[in-house]
Amino acid sequence: MSDQAVIQTQLQKYKKTYQGKVRDLYDLGNKMLLVATDRLSAFDYILKNPIPTKGKILTQLSVFWFKQTQNLISNHLLSTDISPYVANENEKNMLEGRTMVVKKLKRLDVEAIVRGYLTGSAWVAYQETGKVNGIKLPAALRDGDPLPEPLFTPSTKAEVGTHDEPLTFDETVNLIGGDWAEKMREAALKIFKQASGQADKNGLLIADTKMEFGISDFGQLTLIDELLTPDSSRFWLKEEYVPGRSPNPWDKQLVRNYLLSTTWDRNSPPPELPGEIINETLFRYQSIAERLMK
Repeated sequence: MSDQAVIQTQLQKYKKTYQGKVRDLYDLGNKMLLVATDRLSAFDYILKNPIPTKGKILTQLSVFWFKQTQNLISNHLLSTDISPYVANENEKNMLEGRTMVVKKLKRLDVEAIVRGYLTGSAWVAYQETGKVNGIKLPAALRDGDPLPEPLFTPSTKAEVGTHDEPLTFDETVNLIGGDWAEKMREAALKIFKQASGQADKNGLLIADTKMEFGISDFGQLTLIDELLTPDSSRFWLKEEYVPGRSPNPWDKQLVRNYLLSTTWDRNSPPPELPGEIINETLFRYQSIAERLMK
């Protein structure tokens, strides 16, 4: 298979119904094709440079984690067999390894973020207010410190070019209803705790992660989109971790850190990534996938 980056997808037999920052959706009637491209987003912008084969890594990891967590909650994955849906060899090469056949669900428009460590935007908020998403935290915590317990810190789900905004739990209830907010929080925390234990055995720390949920036709909360990938999570190596110091990122934070080192104002199209950042990002994504799935 070619390692050429897949930036856009188009199929002869099916219409693309949605294009997100990374994924393209095709309607199959009572189910959908979810295609992970090699597009890369940061700070809610799609970057000019893709990361070749990244979509395959995201799909491989998501399929792995959906199977690992199906004891906790149902998910949208039906199959990874694309053969019934491709019209020619070019489409097969484009979709293979980066596509899931998934259930069609009603998406809950809240990003379910769980944090095990204080870093990133949560660290910035804590420095300013002593709180994260309205939750009061102990005094004198440092960047990279473990939290007393994993925190559910949801956010709005931003469209391309707009920014996610943190939500308190009460604001989440107002958006999606108390019952769904409670179920989402419970499921997200259970997934995070199980995955963290599994990652720890392979020498990894999950600092935080983002999940998405939908509602099935039967009214069941269901895990959707991707799960515990370097696009949606912060991963640190245990051997590099020092409490109180934000460790070397093995995820998309590498790209964010580069962008923050430039003069980009975060309110205009982002600059291009240098080749070394693209190559190092791909290496780190591959390394994390190998560690998690070994």
